[in-house]
Amino acid sequence: MTPEIPAQTPATPPWTATILTLYPAMFPGPLGVSLSGDALARGTWALEARDIREHGLGRHRAVDDTPAGGGAGMVLRCDVLGAAIDAAAPSDDARPRLLMSPRGKPLTQARVRALSAGPGVVVVCGRFEGVDERVIAGRGLEEVSIGDYILSGGEIAALVLLDACIRLLPGVMGKMASGEEESFEGGHLEYPHYTRPRDWEGRAIPDVLTGGNHGAIAKWRRAEALRLTRERRPDLLGPGEA
Repeated sequence: MTPEIPAQTPATPPWTATILTLYPAMFPGPLGVSLSGDALARGTWALEARDIREHGLGRHRAVDDTPAGGGAGMVLRCDVLGAAIDAAAPSDDARPRLLMSPRGKPLTQARVRALSAGPGVVVVCGRFEGVDERVIAGRGLEEVSIGDYILSGGEIAALVLLDACIRLLPGVMGKMASGEEESFEGGHLEYPHYTRPRDWEGRAIPDVLTGGNHGAIAKWRRAEALRLTRERRPDLLGPGEA
C-alpha cells in the first residue's frame, strides 16, 4: 500500500510592495542595502516596480494630458493609471492602495504599524501636477503624505513609507525592542541616548545611566521623553501632560 502523503501547507507569501511609477529604476534604491536589503535578499519582503508607461497611449506611450479647465502643467490620465492599477492589483488583492500625495493624511507610526502587519501595499507614485481625481475614487486610492512640502514625484515618498514598514517586519531588526522604544511609539519623542566614552569634550553621560539602578533609569528616560516632547512636539501630549 502506498503511504499517504500529508497535504503540504502553502508557505505564507512575503510582505509585498508593488510600486506603480514612471521611473521603476528608482527601486529598490536605498531599500536594497542595509537591513531592508538583507531582508529583501532573504525573502522577508518582496518588491515589484511597475512602469505606468507600459499602459500609455499611442506610439509615444502618452500617460498625461492638459488639465481640464486650463492651468499649468500636466495631469496623469485616469484611463492609463486605472489600467496600470488593474494589471498590478486585481480587485481581489487585499493590499491597501496608496497614493503618495502632499494633500493626503499625514503618515503616522500607528499607520505604519498597521501596514506592516498586513500583506503588503500597492503604492502609486504621482508625477506632474497630479492625478486625475476620477482614478482616485474609482480605484479606492488612499492618499498619504510624508510632510508639508512638495517633491518632484511620489517615488521618494514611497521609499520613506516602505522603509518605515519594512523595518518593523519580523526578523528585520535584531531586537524588536528597538522598534518599541522609539519616537511616536509611546506617544512621546524618544529619550536621549549615550555611549562611550563616559566624558567627551567636557560633557559627561548622566550619572543615573551608569549607576545600575534600572528603576531609576526607566524613570529618567520617561521624564526626558516627556521633556523633549513638551519642548518640540507639544501636539503629541495627552491630557494632563502639557
